[in-house]
Amino acid sequence: MTDTIAFIGLGAMGLPMASNLVRKGFRVIGFDLDRAKLDALVAAGAKPAGSLADAVREAGIVITMLPAPPHVRSVMLGPDGVLAHLRAGSLVIDMSTIDPATTDDVADACRREGQTFVDAPVGRLVSHAERGESLFMVGASDEGHARALPLLQAMGTTILRCGPEGSGTRTKIVNNYLAIVGAQLTAEALLLGTKLGLNVATMRDVAGGTTATNGQLMINFPSKVLKGDTAPGFTIDLAHKDLMLALAAASQQRLGLPVGQAAASALGAARGGDYAGRDFSALLDYACEIAGVAPPRLSPQAS
Repeated sequence: MTDTIAFIGLGAMGLPMASNLVRKGFRVIGFDLDRAKLDALVAAGAKPAGSLADAVREAGIVITMLPAPPHVRSVMLGPDGVLAHLRAGSLVIDMSTIDPATTDDVADACRREGQTFVDAPVGRLVSHAERGESLFMVGASDEGHARALPLLQAMGTTILRCGPEGSGTRTKIVNNYLAIVGAQLTAEALLLGTKLGLNVATMRDVAGGTTATNGQLMINFPSKVLKGDTAPGFTIDLAHKDLMLALAAASQQRLGLPVGQAAASALGAARGGDYAGRDFSALLDYACEIAGVAPPRLSPQAS
């Protein structure tokens, strides 16, 4: 059995990930500012921590799943953060979706403090995380990959090593660029087809048999917005954040991403109101609302 794991950040993805570790027999101490999330993990069999410092002091492994770069910097590098309390020789796995500079800074700080750092952001949906079927994009040294692998295998079914530390974060930015732009593209296509009088199930089936197919049309939209469910798995607000990470990375490399810029404008408008906290598949409902079109839905038989 491995060291005790401090799992920091129990949001939509973090809670099922931590719960899977508990179910697989790992010793987990959880910490989150949302007490209800922490209570849910405790109900699964984890131990609660009253503070970040308390969680880390008892652990030899720390896993973080946090919303954005400032959260990761504060939790990892702050004066009362992870590195201030973690014993040397521990393993740190950050599964957050953040910018490369933050990952590189955290990796460098871990190296100076004698810690092994792995970046392992997550692919796929909340439903996959709940079933332990996530995909991980791993940036790690040989040692880091070997130490992290049993933990990642307890939370997912596909572990792809992308290169050294920082490569997982960079891969996630590219992957999310495709997914988020694809969601906006899918929303616009279904809006157009609906306005033209087409059946949404037929549109899905046709596209699924051609090179027009994509994961949003075939997996995410049918499991969420096309069933009338826009409760957040991955919110429009977070999707906008991740898309902006990709655009910022492109700008730093002197690259233009005009399609991404257009998608960012659309998501920026959608997040200005009630849609900000809805699942990003609700981009379809937002587009339909703007156009005055009743949003399409799959029948139970077709879903």
